[in-house]
Amino acid sequence: MPVADAYVLDAFALIGFFKSEPGIADTMESLFRRAARGEVRLVAATVNVGELYYRTIREFSTRRALEVLAQFEDYTVDIVPVDWPLALDGAALKGVYRISYADCIAAALAQRLAATLVTGDPDFEQIPGLRVEWLSQAG
Repeated sequence: MPVADAYVLDAFALIGFFKSEPGIADTMESLFRRAARGEVRLVAATVNVGELYYRTIREFSTRRALEVLAQFEDYTVDIVPVDWPLALDGAALKGVYRISYADCIAAALAQRLAATLVTGDPDFEQIPGLRVEWLSQAG
């Protein structure tokens, strides 16, 4: 069922926000403010939030990853579990495109919701018809 003004956040967007990357953090902060005001719906699949968690552990520490998750919970983002249909939709994309399975889940969720995917990952350019709000790093 399509949702107006919905945005799916992939790990690229979340990681860039929590690392305060120039050009990404400001755009994400604006989306978070709009969601808090009820102007847009922000959505992330559990697997993409999991990617934020494990990549923060790798780059920083488990302690920092737990802090990031605690901060993330303060934002107005609907976390969507990967159910059987979403897993298969992601797998169907993975079968065709050379993109990580987690990214395919984000793309499939955006397609399911008729939402815009928020990312800076150029791998998504492969998927025709996918609506994307491209994040770019400053500098």
